[in-house]
Amino acid sequence: MRASRLLSLLLLLQTRGRMTAAQLAERLEVSTRTVYRDVEALHAAGVPLYGEAGHAGGYQLVEGWRTRLTGLTTEEAERLFLAGLPGPAAELGYGAVVAALQLKLHAALPPELADRATQLQQRFHLDTPSWYADGDASPHLAEVAEAVWRQRRVRVRYRSWRGEVDRTMEPYGLVLKGGRWYAVAGRPGRDGPATYRVNQILSLTTLDEEFARPASFDLPVWWREHVVRFRAGLHRDDATVRLSPRGRQRLREVATELVAAAVDASAGPPDDAGWVTAVIPIESLTHAHGDLLRLGADVEVLTPAALRERLAATAADLAALYAPASSGVTRDVG
Repeated sequence: MRASRLLSLLLLLQTRGRMTAAQLAERLEVSTRTVYRDVEALHAAGVPLYGEAGHAGGYQLVEGWRTRLTGLTTEEAERLFLAGLPGPAAELGYGAVVAALQLKLHAALPPELADRATQLQQRFHLDTPSWYADGDASPHLAEVAEAVWRQRRVRVRYRSWRGEVDRTMEPYGLVLKGGRWYAVAGRPGRDGPATYRVNQILSLTTLDEEFARPASFDLPVWWREHVVRFRAGLHRDDATVRLSPRGRQRLREVATELVAAAVDASAGPPDDAGWVTAVIPIESLTHAHGDLLRLGADVEVLTPAALRERLAATAADLAALYAPASSGVTRDVG
């Protein structure tokens, strides 16, 4: 562990230049006292490292000196694909490994390419969760990831839409979708894998039982096909609507691409006020009611009648709720 930290300290100074003991301690997640001891150990090993006191001081290597100890460990090579995803890597329990890997990759580059890599890092950033959520809090994510890697069965207590259930699962892989982690897992005696929200796992025990991952299983291909099946299953009915120009634009912001594409494909010519009539797919009356309410008075449902009546009832309730006290409208607050 200490050898790895010494190498990380050395690579930090090589890639960043001068750094204070406090800065090094923060990056290495140790105390400044530990940094002082590590610097002394590097001195004793013959590393040309010196420090300067004062406000602009800090530690740095003699100009032109570079280490060649940048070879990747087996674990770092295995986690290479996560180098551009430090947040998810940390959630999986691989944060320290990926941080060390990035340092080694940066230190191994010639100066001109290292500068380009730094510029790229400062200009492009991947933030996977949506605007209105920070993603899942998944306390068992690292355990699931380890079971995926080691091909171990797990016994879980899982909160499904039917209630809490016990499952023995064979986790084939993990997928991060919209800031949420999903486990793709098979079950002994069942055909084909299914998806499970990792943050719905209430308890987990890793069993001392290996499972054989299907040789033909391709996680990216399976997931793409699963998303297609999922989206197709969402829309079980259609609704005919009228949309104002503003409503049509807002629909692109609040609805799926499939709904927006359906409007483009089915919309007739606009009327004198610019409104268009179109047919859109809906998942259910409840979901459509909630989604179309977000468009306010910029959408009118023509069919089905049940959806139109439900929206009309909601509009009447809102009108009664917000009616001025002097209007004579009776408010039902019970």
